[in-house]
Order: sequence, then structure tokens, then C-alpha cells
Amino acid sequence: MTDGVAVPPVARLLVWRHGRTEWNASGRFQGQLDPPLDDEGRAQAARTAPHLAELLSGREVAVVSSDLQRARETAGALAPLLGVAVRVDERLREHGLGSWEGLTRDEVAERHPEQYADWMAGRPVRGRGGELADAVGQRSLAAVAALPPVDVAVLVTHGGTAGRLVEVLLGLGADHRRVFGPLGNCHWSELTFQSTRWRLMRHNVSVPGPGRAPVPADAVLAGRRSGADGDGDPARSRATPEEGAAAPSPEDADAAL
Repeated sequence: MTDGVAVPPVARLLVWRHGRTEWNASGRFQGQLDPPLDDEGRAQAARTAPHLAELLSGREVAVVSSDLQRARETAGALAPLLGVAVRVDERLREHGLGSWEGLTRDEVAERHPEQYADWMAGRPVRGRGGELADAVGQRSLAAVAALPPVDVAVLVTHGGTAGRLVEVLLGLGADHRRVFGPLGNCHWSELTFQSTRWRLMRHNVSVPGPGRAPVPADAVLAGRRSGADGDGDPARSRATPEEGAAAPSPEDADAAL
């Protein structure tokens, strides 16, 4: 177990995953490669940003984004509504996945069967290159420590980095990795610092797509998550496969062990 941030500069965080990309839709590992949002991803950001702006109305807010364009595009939909500029911090970029970046699940399974077996079993992936999960957690934690003293910070990041950051803030060690389901595209988690610890108040919350019922604000359990395309339909989810449970499913989203 770790202790997270002892005295954070911000007592409330919204950890917001970027909207969908074409690679998300086709199940391709992105890592630190830089595809843009697709049309649906831009629509997700456009319908989510006003909801978040209303949620944060009257608060002093910082919007801090990964330097990858899919995150910056998402952040750019929200910041003008709050009257702030987007701050860019490369420490919020996605988990580097080495030789897997740009490949689909099937391509990884064919070219790197032993690595794929490790990933499917929830073990650290040997020989892939890229970053270790602990390093991702620590660099994203450093981004939190560097935040300005505002009421709320919105961190616009990626599925894998979001997962590692939430884990380290909550003091979860490697044995507890993947306790929480991965964020869908344009979904967010909310954490508050109370007394001496961070608490996860909401997880994997989204704004419903057209014609869909709202996702409950207390949707903490992975089984209650909506689809990764933000429309409330898990069967239509097409996130990248980079974040997996012990047996990763097609719905699981960016970056893994």
C-alpha cells in the first residue's frame, strides 16, 4: 500500500478520459501514439463539456491535459466554457506500451503470444518495452502535486493513466490493480481529499448519448458502467484493449500492466 499525496494542493479532482478515436473504435493499442478524436469522440466531448461546466459552476477550476492531441481536443471543449486556458502536462500522457503501440489485439496475440498470455492473465508484460505501471502512477501523481491551488482540477487523460493515478491516490498496491473497471471514452471519476486520504466519490460517470437514460452518478461498480462510446450500451462499446481485467474484454479501455 502507498499513501498517495500527503498534502495535495487541490482537494477535489475530476479525472476525465478523452473522447473516442478511430483506434479506440477498431480495438487498436494507442499508448503514446497520437491519433486524433474521431467524429464520435468530438461529439462526446461536445455533449459532456456543458454538463461538467454546470457541475463546476462557481468554483475556481484548473483544466490540465495530457499533451497528446486526443486529450487536448477533449480539454478544449471544456476550458472555454469555464473561462480558463488548458494547461498541458506531459506527465498525464498515456501508458507507453512499447512494441504493442499501433497493433490490434489479434496482431499482438499473433506476433507476441507470450506477452499476450501475460496480459490476459493479469501479469506484468515481459519484453514489451514502454513503461512499467508503477512509473505511470508516479509520474501522474507528480502532476497532481504540481497543480495550482484551486477548488477543483479537471485532469484530462487516458484510460491507463487514469487507472494508475486513481490506484496510487487511493493507496492501492500492485495486488489491488484493476479493482476498478476502466473509464469509458469521455467518462470521468471524482475524488476528494478528506482528512488524510483521498476518497473515490464517483467512478466511470458519463453523460448519456442521444436517446439514452442517464448513467447513475454513483456508478462506482464496473458492472454498472456504460459503454465506452458514452451511449449507455455496453454491447456497443469499442474502446481500445489496453486496460484489461484478468481476462480483458473488448470493452476494456486504454493501457495495461
